[in-house]
Amino acid sequence: MPAAAYRRVLLKLSGEALMGEDAFGINRDTLERMVAEIGEVVGLGVEMAIVIGGGNIFRGIALGAAGMDRATADYMGMMATVMNAMALQDAMRRAGIEARVQSALNIEQVVEPYIRPKAMRYLEEGKVVIFAAGTGNPFFTTDTAAALRGSEMGVEIVLKATKVDGIYSADPKKNPKATRFASISFDDALARRLQVMDATAFALCRDQKLPIKVFDMTKPGALRRVAMGEDEGTLVHV
Repeated sequence: MPAAAYRRVLLKLSGEALMGEDAFGINRDTLERMVAEIGEVVGLGVEMAIVIGGGNIFRGIALGAAGMDRATADYMGMMATVMNAMALQDAMRRAGIEARVQSALNIEQVVEPYIRPKAMRYLEEGKVVIFAAGTGNPFFTTDTAAALRGSEMGVEIVLKATKVDGIYSADPKKNPKATRFASISFDDALARRLQVMDATAFALCRDQKLPIKVFDMTKPGALRRVAMGEDEGTLVHV
């Protein structure tokens, strides 16, 4: 079996990715398919951390714009990510994949708190570590949490799962002539004003020289191809 291209990665999953074709919540078939693909990559010997969003349950920014206090809305969004993380962990358990959830919010009756040395040990033991509750602070997105935890865990790359197969020169839905970049530098992406991640997350990855791979998680086998270093999605690099 050919070796994977990476030893340790961080996968950023949006909450919306768990919805499938549903309007909200968690679609069981979608969740089980994602877990099967994650299991394939773990089976290659890749150590995997995951940061998960909560948009399928609660849209903090949208409700904040409607009049809710932004910090309150963001804390509610963080708790939504804990629910998603628990669902993901349970689906992994049923699939025979060992996983641990660590939360940036202290809710020890439900999941253990984020402790960096323990998370590192779990990864070294081959367990999947799911980071919930973002950074534990309002006003920071789960993209920023992915950049932060990826840097702390010493991963080689952040894998940003989306519904688009990479970064394009323009919106491919609006411009049929838009072309996909196989790779692009951080500086070039900034100059072109391409929305890869939010500004804080993007700046942190650039400063830490932590590459980002943007790919389509809904495409069967895409995650495995990314892990093998094949031409899948777009690589953002220094």
